[in-house]
Amino acid sequence: MRVLVIPGRMESLNEYIAAMNRNRHAGNAMKRSRTEQVALLARSQLRGWKPVPPVRLEYLYCEANRKRDKDNVAAFAHKVVQDGLVEAGVLANDGWEYVAGSSDSYCVDRARPRIEVRIVEVSE
Repeated sequence: MRVLVIPGRMESLNEYIAAMNRNRHAGNAMKRSRTEQVALLARSQLRGWKPVPPVRLEYLYCEANRKRDKDNVAAFAHKVVQDGLVEAGVLANDGWEYVAGSSDSYCVDRARPRIEVRIVEVSE
């Protein structure tokens, strides 16, 4: 089991949809930028670790406040984190054979908003 920490607040699904509706290039740029950020963090924090698939992804979303709906916070992050883990080479793919499932938990941390992703090998 390893933990990936993504500092700060990630865009919500509503923000992503709004960007796509304004201009699909803006929405694609948002997703690409966040995916690259996650891949960079994964490369540095997980340093070449390659878990034995399948894995379970346990997300902890620490928001600065309770203004955003939980599902709205998680939806965009799920896609970006999984794509970033694939881009970093941590996961070979994010299909059914590689990701057994996920779970979401939430907290409020005004001083240090972040997303923590526990990557657990199902065989553990």
